Amino acid sequence: MLDKQAKKTMLRKIPHGLYVCGVKDGEELNGFTASWVMQSSFEPPLVINCVNNNSGSHEILQKSGVFALSFLEDGQKELAAKFFKPKRRVGNKLEDVEFIEGPQTGCPIIKDSLGYLECKVVGCVEKGDHTIFVGEVISAGIYREGKPLLLESTGWQYGG
Repeated sequence: MLDKQAKKTMLRKIPHGLYVCGVKDGEELNGFTASWVMQSSFEPPLVINCVNNNSGSHEILQKSGVFALSFLEDGQKELAAKFFKPKRRVGNKLEDVEFIEGPQTGCPIIKDSLGYLECKVVGCVEKGDHTIFVGEVISAGIYREGKPLLLESTGWQYGG
């Protein structure tokens, strides 16, 4: 029998970085805080990005087949928080956050981040309440050196 509290406790011990995942479909831009992200292949360079099936960004990502990950720096908890709640952005705006449109995907990339990856979706697995999007890295950039923001350092919990 599954000990639900033990399961929850142990799943929350899996370390996760925090990223802003930018998506774009036509003129519609959006961003959300992603934490279930990891590298899954060297050649070709692949990452997986697990996205809640009920989010507006999930629908945009399915349609467009592209996304960008902005790597947040330790201490950027407030910036990550801006992207936690579901919010749709129309046109070329992300409220008061400076961003560029990615050179390969057009997806929003946060300027005040450590850097970014742009990805083209090459596969997905639809199981449970999240979809696993497999993205091939097609572009990358570094803005500055620094330590990445980790979910555990924020006091937030997403998992279990």
